[in-house]
Amino acid sequence: MSFLNFFHNRSYNFQVKGVAFLLLLLCLVSGIGHTATIEDFPVRAIRLISPFTPGGGNDIVARSIAVALTKSMGQSVVVDNRPGANSIVGMELACKAAADGYTLIMGSSALAVNVTLYSKLPFDTVKDFVPVSLVASTPFILAVHPSLPVTTVKQLIALAKIKPNELMYPSSGTGNATHLAGELFNSMAGVTLLHVPYKGTGPGLNDLISGRLSLVFNAPVSVLPHITSRRLRAIAVTSSARSSVMPELPTVSEGGLSGYEASTWHGVLAPAKTPRHIALLISSEIVKALANIDVKERFVNLKIDPIGNTPEQFANYINAEILRWAKVIKTSGVKPE
Repeated sequence: MSFLNFFHNRSYNFQVKGVAFLLLLLCLVSGIGHTATIEDFPVRAIRLISPFTPGGGNDIVARSIAVALTKSMGQSVVVDNRPGANSIVGMELACKAAADGYTLIMGSSALAVNVTLYSKLPFDTVKDFVPVSLVASTPFILAVHPSLPVTTVKQLIALAKIKPNELMYPSSGTGNATHLAGELFNSMAGVTLLHVPYKGTGPGLNDLISGRLSLVFNAPVSVLPHITSRRLRAIAVTSSARSSVMPELPTVSEGGLSGYEASTWHGVLAPAKTPRHIALLISSEIVKALANIDVKERFVNLKIDPIGNTPEQFANYINAEILRWAKVIKTSGVKPE
């Protein structure tokens, strides 16, 4: 072999080995970058869809959590209100978003109700979403007009049996959680309280206070001022256990209707196929946020019970809620407006 050939071969081998080394280095760098992306989530703003109008319960919970998560996660969490069709508009938008953790939705009890209330939905409630965490639950207060001669659940049931279809209660719309709370009461107690739908909470409460209606199932923040002023009388709270924000009120179950439970709830979900580690991370951050003193005080002032749990626990809760309200809707024959 000539010196020139020898030099050429050595140079070629060096070039091949050099290229191989560079490729290996690029692979290593790529792997490091991928790991960093996972560990550093989030690296940009997160959108949290609220499928209801601004100022309502769902929006208030969403904004409270958004502020806390923005502080703890180091990226903005921006609430995007997309109301319509009892949350269906916002839920459809969320399920079609990229499954990367940067689009979340604050679902509500309407999510479980809609499965049975509507014959067809543009998404599969169970398959198209990843439950992240149940954030909060708001029990209703069962209150009556002072002229109604009852102070307990047992007395209310007895009176309703004597006067079928005479004791009327309002809600902010057919299929609304407060409407279904009454239908569940009817089913379990064997009575017929008469539902009167309104376009909003205020008009119904006004008619109740004036004596045109008999009772109401509604959120504490709406009825407590009227209870304090003695324009309404509180009978019970509709949660399964006494509410931490109203411990003095017995539950409907304690009052004589064993096993009764009805409330409106709010929880974060993500599009299907969102990576599990991201769902777990957000769930953990939500639990920490709910332990924050500022968030707790805000929820207590609004008479909302903070929860916070794992994706698995929230998934089980949603499934139980779907079954609960399916039975009520089928029994009562409720149809969407």
